[in-house]
Amino acid sequence: MQRYFINEPADQQEITLPKDVAHHLVTVLRAQVGSQVEVVLADHRVYLATVTATDPARVKIDRDLNRDSELPLHVTLLCGLPKTKEKPELIVQKATELGADRIVFFESARSISHWAQNKQAKKLARLQKIADGAAEQSHRNRQPQVAYYPNLATALAANPADQRVVAWEESAKQGETSALHQVLTKMTPGQSLLAVFGPEGGLTSQEVGQMQDGGVIPVGLGPRILRTETAPLYFLAAVSYASELAVTHR
Repeated sequence: MQRYFINEPADQQEITLPKDVAHHLVTVLRAQVGSQVEVVLADHRVYLATVTATDPARVKIDRDLNRDSELPLHVTLLCGLPKTKEKPELIVQKATELGADRIVFFESARSISHWAQNKQAKKLARLQKIADGAAEQSHRNRQPQVAYYPNLATALAANPADQRVVAWEESAKQGETSALHQVLTKMTPGQSLLAVFGPEGGLTSQEVGQMQDGGVIPVGLGPRILRTETAPLYFLAAVSYASELAVTHR
């Protein structure tokens, strides 16, 4: 069933749909009076709704479906800015599907690409639109927020978390296999987790050292070297397994 995010209070019995939602529902999907959809309201809960009019498009809230598809942990990704525009788009789309709460890009020491200040707002709007669409498609309860910072220090300062890790290929090369497992298994539902990933070429040892001084834990993501767009997705899959799929076996 089609799902839409509607930023309206949950105490309304009937809601007029925003123009973009109304266009998609009525014109693209050809919904008629009596058609049913799922809507996520401002309280981030999912409701079953029935179309009561098409011009303008209105829906009646039937009932709370009591569904929550969010990860038990609130995950923020800090990604070194990749060198092509396609990679940030891929990261945002797939990370949204995998449950990230927040997706942040920053300019690392080895970032080749740089976002001019006069283009940052347009780029972020494009990425946020991708995140919003992916959240609807994957039936999320929340739309993750996309952000950008000019450097790693600013990004870290603006995104506090209960636990912070950095994916570092040198950890994997040195045979480290348990740090990520240890971090994930000691976390409890509702806590926040931040993970840092380098751009093409990886993070510098100086960047990693500065993060370690601030309490960020280096972790390996297995023995294989992952691309900058692959590592965040591997990480989210590991979080899902540890916090959702394996929880009954602890």
